[in-house]
Amino acid sequence: MDTLPERYLRAARRASTERRYAQAIAHFEAEWGGLLPASSESVVRYLAAYGAQLSSGTLRVHLAALAQWHRAHGFSDPTKTARVRDVLRGIQALHLQPQQQAEALALEDLQACVDSLEEALVSSEKAVRLRAARDRALLLLGFWRALRGDELCRLQTEHLQIRRGEGLVVFLPSSKTDRSNRGRQLSVPALKRLCPVTAVEQWLECSGIQHGPLFRAVDRWGHLSAQALNPNSISRLLRQIMFSSSVDPQGYSGHSLRRGFATWASANQWNSKALMDYVGWRDIQTATRYIDSKAPFGAWAE
Repeated sequence: MDTLPERYLRAARRASTERRYAQAIAHFEAEWGGLLPASSESVVRYLAAYGAQLSSGTLRVHLAALAQWHRAHGFSDPTKTARVRDVLRGIQALHLQPQQQAEALALEDLQACVDSLEEALVSSEKAVRLRAARDRALLLLGFWRALRGDELCRLQTEHLQIRRGEGLVVFLPSSKTDRSNRGRQLSVPALKRLCPVTAVEQWLECSGIQHGPLFRAVDRWGHLSAQALNPNSISRLLRQIMFSSSVDPQGYSGHSLRRGFATWASANQWNSKALMDYVGWRDIQTATRYIDSKAPFGAWAE
């Protein structure tokens, strides 16, 4: 049984971060055979062993996990030495790799997915109807509010305010960049087509959900889980929807919704500040990673 302080301490760390850190520690111990507590020299050897295999971003996560483990257990942090930093910089210089990004979901592909889901809404099977209503709401809300997969999974029904004819207001409890855990109030627009507000309303009506997680698993008999969808399932869910809609799912993940909106907004003349404020980005470098810019070569283009 957890004590109250332990529950609060665990709540201070994002569940996704805890999972990644646990995987990193397991990799250091089980995969590489490292011992904890570790010395700075063993950390250097670990980095050298995987410098050509893992990205520098992944290695940084592993170093953060090792640092957190040592602090939590009362040991000095072996990752802070100059030698560890220099080895990581050398790995970055010698094994520079392009950043892997999810494909941006184009509006026409979003339309194809929604059209396919709306056909499933009239199925004679309850489970098929429920999944179609859920998936349509998840897609449209995720796209038009540029939400991450884990953010969609944290939405709570009691935090929704539907304003008919105007839109939807939803409270997002926390997010990747919300280190102080204050949350954000998000306004969701009512649209003439591909409307996220209508989709959420119909999902709530179809499912009967009144409180708790907004997006949940549906079993083969049409029973709703009491738990939220697992964030790790969002990418797989999106690819399944695309495959059923005859859209090539290759390269897409849960981040495709966020990138898709950013790309659409940029193409529709949103300025950088408006886009950053709407999505919740703090710096322009973050924003540019999500936007597919097309250089205007005009008549020179084939």
